[in-house]
Amino acid sequence: MALLGDLQWRHATKAYDPTKKVSKENIDKIVEAARLAPTSSGLQPFKVFVIESQAIKEKLVPGALNPDVMRDCSHVLVFAAWDKYTPERIDNVYEKTTTERGLPAGRFNAYTDKLKQMYGAQTAEQHFEHTARQTYIALGLALAQAAELRIESTPAEGFSNELVDEVLDLHAQGLKSVTLLYLGYGDKEKDWLAPMKKVRAAKEDFVVEI
Repeated sequence: MALLGDLQWRHATKAYDPTKKVSKENIDKIVEAARLAPTSSGLQPFKVFVIESQAIKEKLVPGALNPDVMRDCSHVLVFAAWDKYTPERIDNVYEKTTTERGLPAGRFNAYTDKLKQMYGAQTAEQHFEHTARQTYIALGLALAQAAELRIESTPAEGFSNELVDEVLDLHAQGLKSVTLLYLGYGDKEKDWLAPMKKVRAAKEDFVVEI
């Protein structure tokens, strides 16, 4: 029941106390939860950028839906997905896998050939739609880990992807921003959502048992 209690506790924090910072130890735990997330074919087609620099956050403020949250939170995690699948990216992942597991080279060639054929028939736009979806699994685990640590958080799609991509030079790295995760400690006086009841669909409306 511990995880359910953590999820009952958390909410999308609407105001942060800029004087309170999350420790590096706890940020590392949250990022590690994201790193351990499952992904399609184990490709991990995204990276997580950890922004603590106030100067960088200030550059991102103009593109944020809630600029005060961007400015006042302790850290911002940026989930940035591969812009496309390539044979080289697929091979790099599976070469690392065979090496670390002590398997013979080429152990997964039949499978990676299928992946290359499948993605080769798709557009770059279709690739990004798929890689972007993978980031949400990691985002969810990061949210859960933050809640366990009693670190407040706000997942966000309300931001200028173009600005984030420009400031972090993501295009040059073959990446595009997908989601943000603000982390920190809430300002109890300004966070209007904090005292309110958590509202979700009733189980009978949410679950269909077959």
